[in-house]
Amino acid sequence: MDSTATDEIAHDFRPYFIVFKDGHVQRLLETDLVSPSLNHDGVSSKDLQILPELGVSARLYLPKLDAGNAGRKLPILVYYHGGGFCFASAFCGLYQRYLTSLVAEANVIAVSVEYRLAPEHPLPTGYDDSWAALQWVAAQSAEGLEPWLSEHGDSDRITIAGDSAGGNIVHNVAMRAGREELGHGVKLRGAILVHPFFNGDEAIGDEVKYPEKKALNDRFWMFSSPTTVGLDDPLINPMAEGAPSLSGLGCARVMVCLAEKDMLRDRGRVYYERLRLSGWKGTVEILESEGEDHVFHLFNPTCENAGIMMQRFVSFLN
Repeated sequence: MDSTATDEIAHDFRPYFIVFKDGHVQRLLETDLVSPSLNHDGVSSKDLQILPELGVSARLYLPKLDAGNAGRKLPILVYYHGGGFCFASAFCGLYQRYLTSLVAEANVIAVSVEYRLAPEHPLPTGYDDSWAALQWVAAQSAEGLEPWLSEHGDSDRITIAGDSAGGNIVHNVAMRAGREELGHGVKLRGAILVHPFFNGDEAIGDEVKYPEKKALNDRFWMFSSPTTVGLDDPLINPMAEGAPSLSGLGCARVMVCLAEKDMLRDRGRVYYERLRLSGWKGTVEILESEGEDHVFHLFNPTCENAGIMMQRFVSFLN
């Protein structure tokens, strides 16, 4: 029988997602969306439409309020999930578990952003959504109506963090914070890039050893950002010739997290070194997890290296 437009494949990114010729997308990973919880390990979470005109929502997390923290303002973490700009969700079980644990350990308020995904919403939509979400957080924590942020959040201690594609988003949002005002007198304090998805036209390090993996990363970028100038676009390769100087990062502190077996490690290390020598006035630190692969801490949160990473996060956020 002849295939129809509904089952003919246009773009095959298995095991991550499939795009069919009629335009619909079948996402295959991290599709287990879970509801927020009123009290899980002492952490409450809820979902909000933060930018209804754009269809952008977020999951907010509030740690247990007791005699130790009820009367003081808490640091705020704005988190951008990974997924190659094309899959995963702030509402999937993987990120619900991770953010709940991080909020409990670090005693912070978290806002996990559900930015719009490619290919339905190609980049730069995800970048713009992520910036607008940070502006919303700044407004709410400074003088807004969302009580978890306005009553309990410290607008002087806002940090952005993200893994993989989310780590890339963190860099680009921090660069934008160096060019534009967040509003309400709020300044971005810190940025945490976890195994950030950077790329480039010329292979480096382990990219030379694993050309098939490099080719997949190339496809992800070109597919999610159809108007890009290429693999040396500063959005995906902030170290490219002619890219804006990293000295323009609009925050005071940065942490770069790498994993020894992750092919993205080499570009992450170059990013750290370039930032350190750029003339940027902030402080940058690096954490490399030996023997680990890409976003290991999400899939194996009880391992020793995940515990070390968690404690570094707690220290950084506080």
